[in-house]
Amino acid sequence: MFSKVLIANRGEIALRIIRACRELGVQTVAVYSEADRNSLHVRFADEAVCIGPPMSTDSYLNIPAIISAAEITDVEAIHPGYGFLAENAHFAEICESCNITFIGPTPETIRVMGDKVQARETMRKIGIPLTPGGKGVIKDQKHALEVAKKIKYPLIIKAAAGGGGKGMRVCHNDVTLTSSFAMAQKEAEANFGNPQLYIEKYIMDPRHIEFQILADHHHNVIHLGERDCSIQRRHQKLLEESPSPALSPKLRKKMGEIAVKAAKAVNYRGAGTIEFLLDSKGDFFFMEMNTRIQVEHPVTEMVTGVDLLKEQIRAAAGEKLKIKQEDVKIQGAAIECRINAEDPKNNFMPSPGKIEELNLPGGYGVRVDTHIYPGYMISPFYDSMVAKLITHGRTRLEAIQTMRRALDEFYVSPIKTTIGLHSDILAHPLFVEGKVSTHFLEKNMKNELEGI
Repeated sequence: MFSKVLIANRGEIALRIIRACRELGVQTVAVYSEADRNSLHVRFADEAVCIGPPMSTDSYLNIPAIISAAEITDVEAIHPGYGFLAENAHFAEICESCNITFIGPTPETIRVMGDKVQARETMRKIGIPLTPGGKGVIKDQKHALEVAKKIKYPLIIKAAAGGGGKGMRVCHNDVTLTSSFAMAQKEAEANFGNPQLYIEKYIMDPRHIEFQILADHHHNVIHLGERDCSIQRRHQKLLEESPSPALSPKLRKKMGEIAVKAAKAVNYRGAGTIEFLLDSKGDFFFMEMNTRIQVEHPVTEMVTGVDLLKEQIRAAAGEKLKIKQEDVKIQGAAIECRINAEDPKNNFMPSPGKIEELNLPGGYGVRVDTHIYPGYMISPFYDSMVAKLITHGRTRLEAIQTMRRALDEFYVSPIKTTIGLHSDILAHPLFVEGKVSTHFLEKNMKNELEGI
């Protein structure tokens, strides 16, 4: 096991990693920007190093500054968390060249699975089900129209290096395809420095299902069941749950085995997720792999009793997985609501500022992962998520009832948050019945979003 780990992140995930390390007997080093000087991850780490000004490009994305902090504090490993440099193959390579363990998969795995076109081709070769689409990168608009003729509308354009809904466009005819292609290219170039696009068939009203993977350096790979991440806005997840109400035991077993097969194909190690789209007929298709710990990992922890951060760190230290596939048991149900500092009734406008009053919910079956406190200043420089509220119950309905009660107790002032929106989602009859898709919000909650 490592003696000291640097955490190249901030906020709640930095705190989560610190807690896991402390329970493993590992010392921690926090890095922070000038805007995060008073953050809890700085306070609770054993050491802390300022790595630059508030802008992410000058601090949390500043590889030389992070490596310098690691060398000064003499750490053995770096945990990237999620976001920022977590899926940056170049950063992982630099860590390796400096004899620092990158707590995650190899640079080669990150690179292959980070390129969506390459990832699809890798999965195609081993027989993983894919949505119909063009092979390789789409060269130009003419090529796009040729692919459209083969796979038929509706289709979706995606950025090869993309994520988070950037560089994505749904097209229903040649006119929208031609105009959307150029816009998607510009957006992909601006967000990822790579204008390459690919095209695949657009699945109507799918569910977003992801399987949690754990793998060690000794070729042992298991899955810990699925998370249903269908409640989204503009491809950004808002609420996640495990298990999915849409999966039968037979389908869960089949998808889990395919997820493990996909992870083995790229020699995966550590914690990651294989993501699928599930259509109304029960057919599923590989979408992508996330080569890091996920924001929504707590719901899997709540239903399996497995501490994913500890297992991720142990795997990076070279230890063998102590959990076998037959040991994984799903107990009850769990739900996670992402609490963002945004105003849902004003087009989700960010709501930075000072927290003057705060009441965090508690009680049986309630977990809150957060870095905020009364007097904390929510910065406009970073992601707007300020907390994750997770509940667990013996049944899905019990988890929903506990979540509704916990949301009623959750109070943050004067900033705007998504707490009220989550209460509305949890009270919606279709959600309670488990009848959701990735278009649930836009189809069923227009009045709530518009403040009517």
